[in-house]
Amino acid sequence: MDVFNKIYSQVSSSVSSTVSQLSGVLPGNPVTREFDASSHIASGGPGLLWKIYKGTKRSTKQEASIFVFEKKQLDRYNKNDKEIVLEVLRRGVLQLTKIRHPQILTVQHPLEESRESLAFATEPVFASLANILGDTYNMPQVNSSMTDYKFYDIEIKYGLLQIGEGLAFLHNDVKLLHKNISPESIMINQQGAWKIFGFDFCVHNTSPPNAVPFYPYEEYSPVLPQVAQPNLDFMAPECILTQSHVNGSDIFSLGMVAFMLHSPNHQPISKVKDIQQFRARIQQMKQLSPNKLQCVPEALREYVKMMLNVTPDVRPDAHQFIKIPYFEDVGVKTLNYLDSLLQWDNLQKSQFYKGLPEALSKLPHRVCLQRVLPCLVRDLQQPAMVPFVLPSIMDIAQNCTQQSYIKCVLPYLKAVMKLTEPVQILLIFLQRMELLLKQTPAEDVQQHVLPMLYRGLDSETPKIHELCLTVLPTFAGLLDHANVKNSLLPRIKKLCLGTGNLSVRVNCLLCIGRILENLDKWLVLDEILPFLPQIPSREPAVLMGILGIYKLALNHKKLGISKEIIATRILPFLMPLCIENGLSLAQFNALVALVKQMFQMVESEHRVKLEQLNTVQQERKALESTMPQVNPQVNMDLNQAFSGLGLDNFAGGSMSLQEKKSLVQQQNSMKLLQEQAPLEPKIPKPQLQQQQQQNIIKDLSADLRMSNSFIPQIASPPQQQPKPMQSQPFSLNTSMNAMPKPAAFNNQNFNSNSFGSLGMNMSNPTATNHNWNNNANYTGWSNTNTNNSNNKNWSALDSLIPASSNSKTSMNQMMLQSPQDSNKTKNALSPDEIMDLLS
Repeated sequence: MDVFNKIYSQVSSSVSSTVSQLSGVLPGNPVTREFDASSHIASGGPGLLWKIYKGTKRSTKQEASIFVFEKKQLDRYNKNDKEIVLEVLRRGVLQLTKIRHPQILTVQHPLEESRESLAFATEPVFASLANILGDTYNMPQVNSSMTDYKFYDIEIKYGLLQIGEGLAFLHNDVKLLHKNISPESIMINQQGAWKIFGFDFCVHNTSPPNAVPFYPYEEYSPVLPQVAQPNLDFMAPECILTQSHVNGSDIFSLGMVAFMLHSPNHQPISKVKDIQQFRARIQQMKQLSPNKLQCVPEALREYVKMMLNVTPDVRPDAHQFIKIPYFEDVGVKTLNYLDSLLQWDNLQKSQFYKGLPEALSKLPHRVCLQRVLPCLVRDLQQPAMVPFVLPSIMDIAQNCTQQSYIKCVLPYLKAVMKLTEPVQILLIFLQRMELLLKQTPAEDVQQHVLPMLYRGLDSETPKIHELCLTVLPTFAGLLDHANVKNSLLPRIKKLCLGTGNLSVRVNCLLCIGRILENLDKWLVLDEILPFLPQIPSREPAVLMGILGIYKLALNHKKLGISKEIIATRILPFLMPLCIENGLSLAQFNALVALVKQMFQMVESEHRVKLEQLNTVQQERKALESTMPQVNPQVNMDLNQAFSGLGLDNFAGGSMSLQEKKSLVQQQNSMKLLQEQAPLEPKIPKPQLQQQQQQNIIKDLSADLRMSNSFIPQIASPPQQQPKPMQSQPFSLNTSMNAMPKPAAFNNQNFNSNSFGSLGMNMSNPTATNHNWNNNANYTGWSNTNTNNSNNKNWSALDSLIPASSNSKTSMNQMMLQSPQDSNKTKNALSPDEIMDLLS
């Protein structure tokens, strides 16, 4: 087959040069209207005058061979000889067109003639027998290597049988004498079948139907060109000696072809160029020695000797020839049955196909590919016959190279892979899946083989399911993420959850386990691990399948399961399985070992994490202990040093987070009170004394807020700056309520009498226009009269009065002095002095 492909490729490479030749040969010939010619592949006919081109029919794209005779080849002859040769060629093609038989070359388009050529189209032809035996006249030089083509014995056997069957048909049915059986008149088609061609010198029977056949004699003329007369090398002796033609004349020619096929140099017994040499050869053949036929196989030797006998009556007829024991061969019978399949019914075909694989093992691969396969693919169009034909086709594909498989076998298998019935088709493919994966390109596997497996998973036959699940892991390297996620895994999961067959369910788990390493980690975590607890079965085999998947996922480097998934999903599922009664001791040990392994993994990983966290905490504490300590008293002294300087709004950086939150709350409360409190009327100018008292209280409030020893400083966080207060008339109620309650005033009543030592008579409602409320809860100031003026304690404000070198007067003492005694006692302070002191 390799030689065949080599020759065919060499022939096809000459397409470009051939097209240019055809452009000068076939212009105007009607054959070119229906056929496209490409490469020049062979030659045949009398003198190999016919050039054979590879072609296709335009309408159906069917392959064909185009025979072309260029009239310029006759330029060396005179005019009369030219007409004789043309008439011989026309006569042979016309006769060939009339005859239909499997062993006769089939004509697809009749002879057409133009000024430059004769042309007709036939079934696809590989070459003539003369070309294969070494006669390459009128052929392209690129095809000269055809001489290396070697026939197998089975090809020669069956070829001679086919020619014998063709002659039997011509002699008995058509009553026609071919008269020129020779290698140049035998064509071998693309399937390797031998076909009779070249009816240029045929003679018809002229006797009545039931009489002995009589063929009119046509004398051989030395004057005519050799191409216009039969080939002397294969002509029977009686055609010259007795000037007669009988059926045995073709048998003699066939015997000479048989001898030539087996001879070392593929030559006849002796070459003949004229009548004298022909007569000399006849004398030689009368005394033909056995050694001359030593090259012929022993089973055929005696019959060839009889066929080459000078006396026609000694020769067997065509029917006798095809019945000789030489053709009782398994391979010959197999090929013969294949050729007659069209005449059989399906039952007969099925019986034959069952024994065909055994016979194919005895046939050469080239014969199987060229002769057997074309016969088998005809029955692929009947789905009922596919299960009988497919095993033999797969056997042929087993011995093919990938190139020949893709070219000759795969195109037919693609159509068969789409069939769903009968189910035996899918079974056969699944059984030969290794072959399909080996020979089929990856692209065709994705397009044709994988969809076939998906259909198998969707079928209702458990045997199909098991085979599909068994062969799917072999596709693991060809599967992409989309196919696995969208097509394969959903089908396997559905089958595993829905089937009632334990074997199918276990095979689903085994299939998942085998393809696990080819899957993406997240696909395993999201699709496979959550699916395992959903399996509605607790048989030991199923549990062991689940266990195997967990072990693979746990130990595989790419698919390592995290401790979170083990602790939250897997262990809660596996723990109850440990008490299943159906488990054997070995199965129980395997399950417990996996649980322990998973728990130890969770323990070790989490312990390492906690140890790391503890280490970080200890290092942080150690770092804090080594940092220098800040003296709180220094900070307090600094705050006191800057108090009263109007920098309180800029001192927010020293406040703690709790103080900042407290200040934000106070500011929000003050804003709310401002929005709710009614606006107080403007203060009249004549009320100077009241105005002074209010100013004193305002300043005192400011000093109290700024004093670091009295009220803690609280600043708002940087991200929450307090909104500026709207300009409103001062409201004592609002101001005092908004002020934070000092720690020194906790659990004490803060009333209006406390301000008596400041020179203001808080007990006399007539002294000012404001009344002070002694609200013990420090809720604000009111306009009501205060009656408990004698119980006021201002000792808390004594620390605000600077101590003199001589004496220090307390606030209570100052309050005991009335305004009338201010002129009598030098140590009593006037309001202006108090204001100066506080400022």
